[in-house]
Amino acid sequence: MAGVYVHIPFCASRCLYCDFFSTTESAKKESYVDALLQEMLCRKEEMSAAQRVETIYIGGGTPSQLSIDNLKRLFDGIYSIYDVNENAEVTIECNPEDVTASYAAGLTTLPVNRVSMGLQTFDNNRLRFLRRRHTSEKSLESVYLLKEKGYKNISIDLMFGFPEETPQMWSDDIDKALSLGVPHISAYSLMYEEGTPLTRLKDSGKINVVDDETMLSMYTLLINKMEDAGYEHYELSNFCLKGTESRHNMSYWTGKSYIGLGAGAHSYDGVHRRWNITSLDKYIEGVHGGSVYWGSETLSATDHFNEYIMTRLRTKKGIDIDYLHSSESKDIMTKEFERLLDLHLSAGNLVEENGRLRLSRKGLYISDSVMSDLFLIN
Repeated sequence: MAGVYVHIPFCASRCLYCDFFSTTESAKKESYVDALLQEMLCRKEEMSAAQRVETIYIGGGTPSQLSIDNLKRLFDGIYSIYDVNENAEVTIECNPEDVTASYAAGLTTLPVNRVSMGLQTFDNNRLRFLRRRHTSEKSLESVYLLKEKGYKNISIDLMFGFPEETPQMWSDDIDKALSLGVPHISAYSLMYEEGTPLTRLKDSGKINVVDDETMLSMYTLLINKMEDAGYEHYELSNFCLKGTESRHNMSYWTGKSYIGLGAGAHSYDGVHRRWNITSLDKYIEGVHGGSVYWGSETLSATDHFNEYIMTRLRTKKGIDIDYLHSSESKDIMTKEFERLLDLHLSAGNLVEENGRLRLSRKGLYISDSVMSDLFLIN
């Protein structure tokens, strides 16, 4: 199985919290798509002839800032260069403000069969605080427009932990999200990433960060409401109705290979990680000059082990105990790892069942701590 990720960095405006590579240089969209097509050709050999593309994810940035014509050019390139499974999951991220009736109709002319939208909240004051372009009313409309055009596999993103937000406010957001009847909901706590305007507001004392106890109660509320509504909590921040988990994201969490195209995109082939330069102009110039700008690293056995622990524990299935007993793991596992593993099992943070180790409900609340404890040191 292989995946293709395409990064579209264009945004009409930047959100308060975002630290992904993005740009407002919209005049360069055509030349950027040209560069993406050239990068596909330059890196065609990275994907072996035996690998079929099972998932395609167009992320950003704001991919819906591209016209339908430019998206068609992009998909034509992907399907002509790579061997794409006829049942591949093909996702595009859209901003609700971009989803008009005509744009939704245009998406149906493309191979897209899954749409992911960052609604974040249904409160207009909080949307303005985040510097989002859409309103709560537009969020609802965008979902209805996609459904009218036949899209059933719709995912929405929510955020919680806004300054001054209460559990009741968060509960109202969850209820509105559930009322939409979409099969997939991702929910993330508001993150204060280094260098973002949001973090500068926090550091200057202009906003109050929600305390840990309130954040914990909000996460508990989320899990309870989603499970009561019939959604499976299949990953720390992701919930789905049966059979609608994000296949592309699951490939990240289960160690599958993928190729990342575009400025700032990352790739993984099972041995190496590569990343493209986070500069629009240098990316375009480099690709058309016959070379792709990237950095790379070769993962050690310890790196592989730590990534296995981190990614698998994010998921409901957890760690395969047979992996811990394999020769590749036995060669590097330490007595300290075994001690800490037993400690978390005894404390009830981990549960062993059906040959696997997974986080318990209690362990979910301290997942970062459990994972970091189990990391080996190079």
